[in-house]
Amino acid sequence: MDGNEILLLGLGIQSPWQLVDQRLDVDKQPHEVHLQVGSEPGTTYTCPVCGAQCPAHDFQERVWRHLNFFQHHCYIHASVPRVKCPEHGVKLIEVPWARNGGAFTLLFEQAALTLVREMPVIVGARIIEITDKRLWRIVEHCVAKAEALTYRRCRPSGGTRRRAGGGRTTSRCLSTWNVVTSRCCS
Repeated sequence: MDGNEILLLGLGIQSPWQLVDQRLDVDKQPHEVHLQVGSEPGTTYTCPVCGAQCPAHDFQERVWRHLNFFQHHCYIHASVPRVKCPEHGVKLIEVPWARNGGAFTLLFEQAALTLVREMPVIVGARIIEITDKRLWRIVEHCVAKAEALTYRRCRPSGGTRRRAGGGRTTSRCLSTWNVVTSRCCS
């Protein structure tokens, strides 16, 4: 196993993605590790709507903040393909390491949420070296996702919410809420 394979394993990145380049920028404080991820030319990708294998139409450059690599900030760069699906047209694919539209990797968001569960947002933001506003965006996204999942699982067949104090339903809903907020970014 070479260094690139170890980095990919640590990042959770799998085929068809591969590590194309890495560099350490020592001109910035703290230092930054930049990892360029790409795929082989001619690779087909899954349409995010129907799951069909489609060729790449074009690519969009994206950057995500990842967990620190030792004491250095780490960024993943990738040319994310937009696929040309015969049924749905041109669609941007979902990358396995980040949520759509997010500026952070899923692992970064998971670590951030773990901090927020244990301390004030401003303190957690200082620890992971982002603004509290950016951390609040992560929290708000995950809370909205948890609320939507909790509502779907806890509503009766008639489509209305049940009141608190409903015995087993309430405990099931709270259990769902706890699981989703602890895993919403995974």
